[in-house]
Amino acid sequence: MNRFHGTGVALVTPFNADGSVDYTGLKNLINYQIEGQVEYLVSLGTTGESATLNKEEKKKIWAYTAEINNGRLPLIAGIGGNDTASVVDTIKNFDTAGYDCILSASPYYNKPSQEGIYQHYKAISDVSHLPILLYNVPGRTASNMSAETTCRLAADFKNIIGIKEASGNFEQFNQIMRDKPADFLLISGDDPITLPMIALGASGLISVVGNALPAAVSQLVRLCLQGDFSSALPLHLRLIELTRLAFAEGNPAGIKAALKHFNVCGDQVRLPLVSATTGLNEQIIAELNRIS
Repeated sequence: MNRFHGTGVALVTPFNADGSVDYTGLKNLINYQIEGQVEYLVSLGTTGESATLNKEEKKKIWAYTAEINNGRLPLIAGIGGNDTASVVDTIKNFDTAGYDCILSASPYYNKPSQEGIYQHYKAISDVSHLPILLYNVPGRTASNMSAETTCRLAADFKNIIGIKEASGNFEQFNQIMRDKPADFLLISGDDPITLPMIALGASGLISVVGNALPAAVSQLVRLCLQGDFSSALPLHLRLIELTRLAFAEGNPAGIKAALKHFNVCGDQVRLPLVSATTGLNEQIIAELNRIS
C-alpha cells in the first residue's frame, strides 16, 4: 500500500478535434507525469471523462496506458457505475496486466442506502483480482458514503485498502481516521484541502491539477508527508487560484486548457461537457504564467 502514498494523478483523456481519442496526447501526458515525479497514475477516473467512453474505447485506453507506462509507476484503473452487476462484470473481466489497483466510485443517481453501498462494494470485493480503493464524491453521486460504512468495508474486506475522499467533510475525515484499521488509506480527493487532510493523517492526494503541474503538486504533497508544513504552505497558497480556475466551468475543461498551454495535449472534451470559454482560458494562462 506504500505504492499509493504521495501524489496520484487522475489522468485526463485527450481527444482529437473529431472527438476520437488522441493517443499521441495520452502518451505525452503519461510521460509528462512521470517526468514530474508523481507517485502513481489513475486511468479513466471522473477526470478521464469515462462516462462518455464506450467499452471498447475504455479497454483500448487501459491497455495503451499500461503499455506506455511500462511499469514505471503504479497504475490504478477507474471502474465504477450505478449498476452493480455491470461493474462486477467489468472488474471480473478486466485485463489486470500492468495494473495495481481498482478505484471505484460509490454508485451515483440511484441514491442507495448505506446498506446498498456496502453490498455494492461487497459484490466488487468478491470478484476483484486487484486491491480496491473506494471513492466517495457526493457532489457528483448525490449520495454520501458515511464514515461508518467506509470503516465497516475496511474492516470486513482485506482487499479494500483505502478511500479517495472528496466529500469535503472534515467531521467525516476525523471519524474515518479514528475508526479505520491502521493500514487503511485515507486519500484526499480534492486538491485544495490536501494540506489539512495530510496534517490529519491522509496518505496523499489523487489530483486533477497535477495533470498540468505534476512537479509542483507532487512537491507540495511530499513536503506535507514529511511534516514540513511551513515549507508546504507557500506552495499550497500558490496553487489556490489555479485550482479555482480549473474547476470554474467544470472538470476537466479547465485543466485541459492548461495542458494545451503547455503543449501536452489538446483541450477538446466530449459533450455534454464543453471546452473552457475564451475568458476562462485567458485567466488560466495568465495564472500559469504568474506561478510558473
